[in-house]
Parts: sequence; structure tokens; C-alpha cells
Amino acid sequence: MPTGLPVIQPAAAFALTIDFDEKLAAHGLELHASSVDTLQINLGKLCNQACKHCHVDAGPSRTEMMSRETTDQVLAAIQRFKIPTVDITGGAPELNASFRHLVRKSRDLECHVIVRHNLTVMFEAGQEDLPQFFHEHEVEVISSLPYFLEQQTDAQRGRGVFEKSIEAVHRLNAAGYGVENSGLVLNLIYNPVGAFLPPAQESIEADFKRELMDRHGISFNHLFTITNMPIKRFLDYLRRSGNEERYRWKLVEAFNPATVAGLMCRNLVSVDWTGRLYDCDFNQMLDLGVAAEMPQTIAAFDPEKLARRRIKTGSHCFGCTAGTGSSCGGAVTTSVSPST
Repeated sequence: MPTGLPVIQPAAAFALTIDFDEKLAAHGLELHASSVDTLQINLGKLCNQACKHCHVDAGPSRTEMMSRETTDQVLAAIQRFKIPTVDITGGAPELNASFRHLVRKSRDLECHVIVRHNLTVMFEAGQEDLPQFFHEHEVEVISSLPYFLEQQTDAQRGRGVFEKSIEAVHRLNAAGYGVENSGLVLNLIYNPVGAFLPPAQESIEADFKRELMDRHGISFNHLFTITNMPIKRFLDYLRRSGNEERYRWKLVEAFNPATVAGLMCRNLVSVDWTGRLYDCDFNQMLDLGVAAEMPQTIAAFDPEKLARRRIKTGSHCFGCTAGTGSSCGGAVTTSVSPST
């Protein structure tokens, strides 16, 4: 019987029909690049781990790897256009034979170099000297550690990963990383274990610093909270556990317009292992290349054009704009302003 009240759609059905660009428009927003300060380079999908939350679907059996020829095209673009920051990721980027070449040459070009290092890769053959290599080239190390307790970490990243990760941080600390006044930066990444949004970054950072020091005598600089994206392996987990619709709705409900100005896609271009260009690493994994009128490959790289591009979006973008936001550098804002 009619009541005169608006009909509320079931949350799951509503979440899957919301258009991200329409959500932006409702707040008077559009998503455009503002600059190209960072080139994020994915050296391939080979990894010594197979994490449950991995949006890359990386693992030990993957064979996709950036060639030396493509790596040199990346370096040519960095040199020609004086890109300030080089952000190297994978997979485990250290397993690419061109990894150290890319780091050395980028540092020779006076770039700030970030390496997305999974900690346990330093126990692979030929990688034992990574802490010293990082120190020598003064790279910023960013490493995922899902929690300061073994059970939660191993549940997400695999049995035995926590123990190895703690030992790896000890080795990085011994090389000066994460040590006060050393100038060598070690940042950790927190991804929720399950279909949840991360807590406030500042508060969980304090918990991590206290617990890791008290329990294991290790230190780091900052903790970044990153929202798990409903892409690839994490999407498979959501579907198997029956949580996909609920999680997507959670991201939509938590949309925060204050995050849009600080999204990483506004000053970053992502390069895949073949040299193709994307607005971000998440778009890369969904095969959403940059807009058709833009340069499509690193060989044709033109930051002046790319700095004016409109960003390609999809439902996964709600992950970066939920709560305090999510980027490769953690939370985007300190304030939560739920969508209305």
C-alpha cells in the first residue's frame, strides 16, 4: 500500500548502479590531472608472494616482466622531462633484472626514488643485499605489513610472512632505515584484513609504532592506510565470501568529496610492463588506459599533454574517495565527510 515515502532500493543493487562521474557531478566536481610529478613504473607481475588483497594478481607463477628496452624508454622519458619522483612497483619489482639499473640511473638523474618493497623478497636468492643497496642509493622504501600481529598478517599474505617481515625490518633498521635522524625513510602500509575500510591513519600509526617497538624492537617513519580495491584477487575474495555487494555499497556510502583534490591520479602517470600509460595502477589492472587523445605509451610520453587530461573513472574509484581517502601515500585527508 502506498505510504507517500520514497522507495529505498536495496543497498547492494544501488551500489552496483552508481556512476562515479555522476557522483562527482552531484558535488560540482570533475576529475582532471593537475600535473605529472610522479612516474609510477610497474616492472611486472612476478612476485614471491600471492597476497589475498593483491589488485595486481601478482605471484610466483606470473611471467609478465618489463624488458630492458622498455626500461630504457622509461629512463629516456625521465631524463628528457626531468620527472621529480620515480615510484617503482610490481609484483616484487626487485625480481626484474632491470630493477637495479632503473634505480641507479634514476638516482643519477637526481630523482626521488620510491621502491614498493614487500620485505620478504630480500630472502630470495641474490636479494640479500637489498638493505645496503637501498641505503647506497637513498631510496624511500614503502612496505606492506597488514598488522602488528602474526595471525592477521599471515592470513592476508601467507604462512610465515610475518616472521620474515619482522626480520626484514630489523635488517632495514640496521641499515639506517626508519631510524630517527638517519634521513633513510621506511614507511609501512596497512591494508585491512577483510572487507572493511581502514581506521584513522594517525591512530593506527601510533598503535603500530608502539606495538612493533615493544614486541619486536623495530621502528619505521610513517604508516599509510590504503583501502582494498575490488579488483582482481581481492574481488575474487569478496565474491567467494559473499561480500562484494556489501563492500561496494560501503565504499559508495563513505564517499568523501574532500578527497578528490588530493587523489594520486591528479599528479601521477602509471606505466605498465609493456610501456603502456594509465591514470593510476588500479586503472592499469583493469586495462583502462589514458584517454584516447593522449599519448598511449612511454615512447610517446608528453607530460604537458598528460597534465591536462581527464581521468578515466569506474566504480573502483569509490575506493580512493571513501572515508579519509586512499592513495599510494595513504590517507588523502584527515577529515571524514560522508556523501549526502
